[in-house]
Amino acid sequence: MQKTVVGSVPKSMKHYKLVLPGHMNHQGSLFGGNLLSWIDEVAYMTANLHFPNHRFVTIALDNVEFKNRIDCGEIICFTVTLQKQGNTSLNYYIAVSGTRSNVEVVLFETTITFVSVDEHGEKCSLRT
Repeated sequence: MQKTVVGSVPKSMKHYKLVLPGHMNHQGSLFGGNLLSWIDEVAYMTANLHFPNHRFVTIALDNVEFKNRIDCGEIICFTVTLQKQGNTSLNYYIAVSGTRSNVEVVLFETTITFVSVDEHGEKCSLRT
């Protein structure tokens, strides 16, 4: 049976972000760099809630493919789910969906990998 919590924190967490005019590109849709930055941020927050008192660095972001346009005013939902825990690394699946329509549409999805490091930047074991 798969655990639904890590420590006392749910294995899957949701985060939200409002897309504002300053987030747009010259074509009038969300600038992709902003989305990638937010993905890194929400996944990092989730990792730190799952494994407090650890230092994490991002080492990989897989399959960057923008599937749908994201417009100004959209409230996007990031669902971050712990997919795999190694000795020193964590792998999260992230699905980004819009909230303005009645039908949930995945706008972007990826996996992100973090490594736990010590104060010298060397890999260190994850302690729960």
